Amino acid sequence: MANVVLLNSGGSNYTSLLAAFRRLGANCELSTDPERILRASHVVLPGVGSAASAMQAIQSQNLAPVITALQQPLLGICLGMQILFDASEESGIDCLGLIPGRVCQLPVSEGIRVPHMGWNRVQNKKAHPLLKNLDDRDFYFVHSYAVAEGEFSIGLCSHGQTFTAAVACNNRMGVQFHPERSGEQGQQLLANFLEMAE
Repeated sequence: MANVVLLNSGGSNYTSLLAAFRRLGANCELSTDPERILRASHVVLPGVGSAASAMQAIQSQNLAPVITALQQPLLGICLGMQILFDASEESGIDCLGLIPGRVCQLPVSEGIRVPHMGWNRVQNKKAHPLLKNLDDRDFYFVHSYAVAEGEFSIGLCSHGQTFTAAVACNNRMGVQFHPERSGEQGQQLLANFLEMAE
């Protein structure tokens, strides 16, 4: 049975994620204890709010070296995905630097509202176990910042411009959307994540 730890990065919708993983039969708990995190079979970095507040929460709990040391599957969700990258234009801060790339604000244009909020189509760019059986499916987004398409993008979305909707670099993965709010396809993505092992 999978043993999932959600990292406490502040301001996240932990209840929905805990329920989603438990529906899949996984043990799931919220923790900031380094030993507990390192023992987990899977680790999730959620995030709602600003990059600055999330990084402050991680640094104040000395979790950055713990996250960097993880060998098991790691999944960043929404802001949690963004802070896996090198830096964020939001507040001009350095992030965890675990995946090359920079987070930038989505541009506003005619007919394009920011924040990007609601359901949108994700297209697979590369075959990856995280997106198994999920090509061309709609997921729920709420964000104003995003990462451009890059070497490690595995799923793409368009809202005024094309951006990375899913990313994977070794054991480190992320999704810009909220799988816990995306119905059956979101549950499928979390199930795919649980199928991965160290």
